[in-house]
Amino acid sequence: MAVFSVLNAQTNWNYTEVDKKSYELFQQKKWKELIEFNNEACEKGIEYFYLQARTGIAWYNLGKYRKASEWFFKAWENDQHFEWLQEYLYYSLAYTGRYVEASKLAVDFSNELQQKINFQKMKPLQIAIEGGYSWNPDFEQLLGSNMHNDLEVGPDYGEAFFFKNYHFESLDYSHQIAPGVILNHNLTHVGTDKMEQLFWGSRYNFQIDVKQNQYFLNPVFALGKLYFSPSMNITWGKSALLLGNYDPNTFYTSSYKFSDYIFTTSVWTNWGNFSPGAEINLANIANEGFKQASAWLTIYPLSNSNLYLTPRVYFRSDNDNSFGYNTFGLSGGFQLGQFHFYGNYLNGEMENFIETGGYVIANFPGRSTRKYMGSIYFPFAKRYQFVVRYLNQDVSERYRVYQNATLFNEKAYNYIKHTITAGISWKF
Repeated sequence: MAVFSVLNAQTNWNYTEVDKKSYELFQQKKWKELIEFNNEACEKGIEYFYLQARTGIAWYNLGKYRKASEWFFKAWENDQHFEWLQEYLYYSLAYTGRYVEASKLAVDFSNELQQKINFQKMKPLQIAIEGGYSWNPDFEQLLGSNMHNDLEVGPDYGEAFFFKNYHFESLDYSHQIAPGVILNHNLTHVGTDKMEQLFWGSRYNFQIDVKQNQYFLNPVFALGKLYFSPSMNITWGKSALLLGNYDPNTFYTSSYKFSDYIFTTSVWTNWGNFSPGAEINLANIANEGFKQASAWLTIYPLSNSNLYLTPRVYFRSDNDNSFGYNTFGLSGGFQLGQFHFYGNYLNGEMENFIETGGYVIANFPGRSTRKYMGSIYFPFAKRYQFVVRYLNQDVSERYRVYQNATLFNEKAYNYIKHTITAGISWKF
């Protein structure tokens, strides 16, 4: 910084000299020196359109798109008619995942630039398919365990549901319905395979198949720099149960249908290299109504999407408990060449737990205290992107004993659920 200190000492801090020197640094593409010179000028009370724009371009050429957008916004507030500024502002937002905000600003761009960036008021954005398989490696061990002996079921009625595996198929579609407004849709089918183990006179195992469907609708609105995003998640399905009859060793089949719902509202904004947000969920899962809320702060150390970290805290209330701490989450991602890596870790009391945006419903029986997930994204042929994920989650369920149709005793059993998924997306 010695060179800049000499430069600073030789500078007369007035508009003419500042403009002359900043333009000289701009022409020489000395981006870091230009940024430092701008900071000094601002401290001296000198700040104007071209200095703001040049500083934004300096940050942009260093790949610090979030910093760049701050200065482009300042210049934009002074004069919105320059096409080159419009283009810089648009891409500084788009490159940091703020496309919805960029599309709203593009309404006021020149016709030439709108054609260049393929601006349309309504257009499809992306379609994606993904499938996955989840399994319990301890299934056979649990199935052959003697929990009925441990609990001394005897003449009473013992019951457990041992998760074996599930598969899912998912279709996503996103489209812009107006500048600054997009709609995200998801339709998912889940098929779950588990074994119902009953002790009623003797031990019996019955195969149980659960068919579940889910529809997710999520509009996203850009209201200036504030994002507002409500969502609706409806789940429905059917299954069958084997139930003990009045006499031991006799059973009957009971078919049932179920439905769950989640309504969510999220808000977030962007302040330089930080993006704070909050979300509240109103849900009914497995006939249990509850509310869940969360708050997060995404940090972008490099002022772009090449590295980010998001700590998140979840709170919950239900019919028996007021709002209190529930779960802590930590997620983040980084770019390495063409590959993007993303990870997420959750630790807390997760039962009927709602993850980010209400998109993932953990409406499977049992509770969990920790879950981690890793994803790798990699592009293909410009418009395509593949993703591969791995999830690992501990699950605790219960073997229950009933006496005269009333819960009499129970015992927890634990296992690890593994999930692998893969998908492909196409950007229009």
